[in-house]
Amino acid sequence: MEQLDLTSELLADPARLLALDEVALEFTEATGRELVWFWESTRPWVVIGLGQAIALEANLEACEQERVPVYRRCSGGGAVIQGPGCLNYAVTLRLDRDSALSQVTSTNSWVMERLRRGIQRQSSAEIAVQGHTDLSFRDGSVWRKFSGNAQRRRRSALLFHGTLLHAFDLSRIATCLRHPSAEPGYRAGRTHLEFVANLPVGGEALRTALRNSWGPQGPAADFPWARVHRLADERYRTDVWNRRR
Repeated sequence: MEQLDLTSELLADPARLLALDEVALEFTEATGRELVWFWESTRPWVVIGLGQAIALEANLEACEQERVPVYRRCSGGGAVIQGPGCLNYAVTLRLDRDSALSQVTSTNSWVMERLRRGIQRQSSAEIAVQGHTDLSFRDGSVWRKFSGNAQRRRRSALLFHGTLLHAFDLSRIATCLRHPSAEPGYRAGRTHLEFVANLPVGGEALRTALRNSWGPQGPAADFPWARVHRLADERYRTDVWNRRR
């Protein structure tokens, strides 16, 4: 597996961060070379899942008042808000890497358990996989979500990516996101601030956990960054894509 190193310019550009997901998946399908990368946005923005209705998931009036833009990603899953203190990871995997990757459900289990084990080594709190693709930690008598994850599949490769909250301004979640239209049973109707929390583990320790989980061997020197820039302009900056539902 090869690692992509992201520039500070790219970290400040949500459209290119989202285009990167799609281009990386294309790259792995075309070459068979798997990729991993980590990032943390330098500014807040909302991203909704591929099939979600934007006004149903995001509080658009509040987002406009707070000057928080709203984007749509290429994978499923729920709406999240990005920004400092929210570490992201993404991997592209060949489907023939493991038989578990042949189906959506078994892929979720295979990847999420790998992540859980890696993060548990860095945390004194008990970590569990909840719902389909949440990671949560035990906070007294309740489970608090700190990670949401999603995937996108193609014929011979898949993208799996997710968020890890460690030092995020949680009030932004309550302000910019509506109560989700779909929720896992363990949420039990809790509000954002009752349900979501920062995992008490530092960002660098989480990066270490992710590197240990995926074991990148070196940089992907010939990755098509120009394609990322073009796709960001053609799709991920446009209202036709971001506000199509």
